[in-house]
Amino acid sequence: MRELKLMKGNEAIAEAAIRAGVDGYFGYPITPQSEVMETLMALRPWDSTGMVVLQAESETASINMVYGGAGCGKRVMTSSSSPGVSLMQEGLTYLAGAELPCVVVNVVRGGPGLGTIQPAQSDYFQTVKGGGHGDYKLITLAPASVQEMADFVELSFDLAFKYRNPVMILSDGVIGQMMEKVELSEQKPRWTAEYIEENHTWATTGKKANREKNIITSVQLEASVQEAFNHKLQAKYRSVEENEVRYEEVMCDDADYIIVAYGSSARICQKSIEIAREKGIKVGMFRPITLYPFPTEQLMKRAKQVKGMLSVEMSAGQMVEDVKLAVECSIPVEHFGRFGGSVHSPGEVVEALEQKLIGGDK
Repeated sequence: MRELKLMKGNEAIAEAAIRAGVDGYFGYPITPQSEVMETLMALRPWDSTGMVVLQAESETASINMVYGGAGCGKRVMTSSSSPGVSLMQEGLTYLAGAELPCVVVNVVRGGPGLGTIQPAQSDYFQTVKGGGHGDYKLITLAPASVQEMADFVELSFDLAFKYRNPVMILSDGVIGQMMEKVELSEQKPRWTAEYIEENHTWATTGKKANREKNIITSVQLEASVQEAFNHKLQAKYRSVEENEVRYEEVMCDDADYIIVAYGSSARICQKSIEIAREKGIKVGMFRPITLYPFPTEQLMKRAKQVKGMLSVEMSAGQMVEDVKLAVECSIPVEHFGRFGGSVHSPGEVVEALEQKLIGGDK
């Protein structure tokens, strides 16, 4: 049965993973996401579902454990924060190159380097532009609530196996640490070996009809073979872009200006909209839920009705480039952000809107 709990975003990830029938979690502690693994250890799902929970010796080890589990057709995942995800980049490009489904959670903190332990959104480029090498994409979901932290775990696995591709849940230290009521889904069983054998014929293990075991690899020694494979990947990404765009609009229909924000920034900007409208400024908010695929066409439609857009991020300006590309420079697009672990206030967003866009109209 569905259950209502008060919990942190990181705890919601852990609870949702168990209830989604995940086979294995391999991680390493790093602030501000350590509660994911700590919660899993406390809940001891190996006693109830048989789920494996293992602290690896490093982030590099954990992502390669994910590679092994994914190669067997299992639902496997890891979580980390910015410096740890940087260490996973080689493994992620291997997973993408081998077309293996998995889920990675990044609870972003400020950087570069070891940075701070406070929240940020400065891993946008790393995630949606490809932090590793080669022409690959990570399907990326950006939760803006603790409820979405929970909901996106099962959705991520659905997308990962639908497209045989790694999926990133790109959160941040605000959503990971904040507490809200969460409605948890009912417990789902783990897949049986027979189910995997029937439905994941690409996996390494193979017993049905004496099938030989598959070899999972991302190595191609012939350039022509690698090129053909890359064409196959690009066709898959086009399918993702056509079918998996998700976004939310708030008070956009009568807006003169639109704030574009995701994750915790979007939460903050909802209050900014209220403040601006009390001052007589018609402002709406456009929230990309999928950062890849980015809702380019939907944002372009809104660009035709407004005077300008403000990209609000906890970074020096990363998503703003995709906003500009989406609207094809047809309207002014400005950026406002705090970074290094600092969080903007609703009032600061309104001030930036007035100074950068409205002031320019007068």
